[in-house]
Amino acid sequence: MILSRRNLLVGSGAVAALAFVPTASAAQLKAIGLQLYTIRDIFSKDPFGTLGQVAKIGYREVEFGGGGYEGMDHAMLRRTMDKLGLTAPSVHIGYDALLQRFDQSVTMAKTLGATTVVLPYMTDEHRNEAGWTAALPNFNRFATDLKKAGLGFAYHNHDFEFTTKPGGVSLYERLLKETDPALVKLELDLYWALHAGENLTTLIERLSQRIYAYHVKDMRPDRSMAAVGAGTVDFAALFKLKGSAGVRHFYVENDQAPAPYLPDITTSFRTLRALRF
Repeated sequence: MILSRRNLLVGSGAVAALAFVPTASAAQLKAIGLQLYTIRDIFSKDPFGTLGQVAKIGYREVEFGGGGYEGMDHAMLRRTMDKLGLTAPSVHIGYDALLQRFDQSVTMAKTLGATTVVLPYMTDEHRNEAGWTAALPNFNRFATDLKKAGLGFAYHNHDFEFTTKPGGVSLYERLLKETDPALVKLELDLYWALHAGENLTTLIERLSQRIYAYHVKDMRPDRSMAAVGAGTVDFAALFKLKGSAGVRHFYVENDQAPAPYLPDITTSFRTLRALRF
């Protein structure tokens, strides 16, 4: 069955999000960011030139993730961003790196100018009751230690956190209940939550105070990823929700962006730049 625009946005029974009427004083995004994982292939080959192309499109924020950025010259990346008028409010750092190379991870984040470290992904061995039970205390510890270092902490979801339910309780529900809400914030990937069958309106309103940033990627009727504006999600309605009021960053991401990548992120940028809500 082809999903309707309403179902793709909010799931059944949540009509309120579609009832907003734009006004002359409608808000717009002040700074649009890009998760560099989207363009990881070209970034890994020419990081400095690629940042220049990102800035030329109009992006003013980037979030480091993938593309081998961990092994690059972080001071040079920072100088390049400074020249281009780019900032990197947050960086993605893996679970094992935070466990085994915490101090180096902190140094890297600070050198890049980040104020928040985002845990982006948990591998298969953690996606079960025993693995998740072992990992959650470390989430709290990461957040506590990062705060001491002057950095925030957030967790980035995919779909498995919602769909894996040992004993009938989802991994995401356990994350919410067993981590400190004052320290463990959320980078909500709207596509993956929707892909998991979540009602985005209900979810956003519920998570409200914990949402640090959005990963903004669109969904086609066949549920595949798309550049923002090339799918069916009504982002204006989502961004106007009260639960979105505290979201600090809006990062474009498309895990499956087609080569040569720049047209895809240009479409997303122009769509969000024109968005009013």
